[in-house]
Amino acid sequence: MSALLDRLYNLHWVADGVARSAQPYLGFYAAFLKSHGFRSLINLRGHNPRFAWWHRERAMCERLGIRHFDVKLSSRKLPAREVVADLFGAFEAAPLPMLMKCSGGQDRTSLAAALYLLEKKGATALPEAQAQFAAWPYLHLPGGHQSWLREFPAFALEDAGGMPLHEWAVKRYDPQALKKWLDARGLSQSHRGIQGVKRKAAT
Repeated sequence: MSALLDRLYNLHWVADGVARSAQPYLGFYAAFLKSHGFRSLINLRGHNPRFAWWHRERAMCERLGIRHFDVKLSSRKLPAREVVADLFGAFEAAPLPMLMKCSGGQDRTSLAAALYLLEKKGATALPEAQAQFAAWPYLHLPGGHQSWLREFPAFALEDAGGMPLHEWAVKRYDPQALKKWLDARGLSQSHRGIQGVKRKAAT
């Protein structure tokens, strides 16, 4: 059952104790998580209280003792600083084994996996990070306005200038700088603008 669920939900291991996958829409979500002993889950679809899947996921993680993090990445809009900072903050806080997942496990998870590798291994891991965007086995087949995703890791390293990426994300990253960087490389059509951020209400 575990191997079948792994294939069904596009599960792949990024590094020791770190995996990526799609949203387990088709059932057996708890069995999927328990089979790998995940202790944390980073939901790259963000805080979505209007949708039943989000409430079910949060409740299930609570039952299983899995820490749940919401990071609202977009695959077509350039991320705001707050979003990138949230992602690196989740990397730091999430206990291993950790799962990163979005809807299909193809696009946003590719970006998150690539940035995780660069954060943990440094700039020399750029080829390994870029391999996270492969069509096979990850099924990353970017559609319109998604080609910026693969460019982001190289931009991050260049813009950080040797600064640790988690620090860069909080102090220096500017989506306008990313837009200019993409424009200069003939990639102005690689995205649909810059992501807005709505902070969830304090509880």
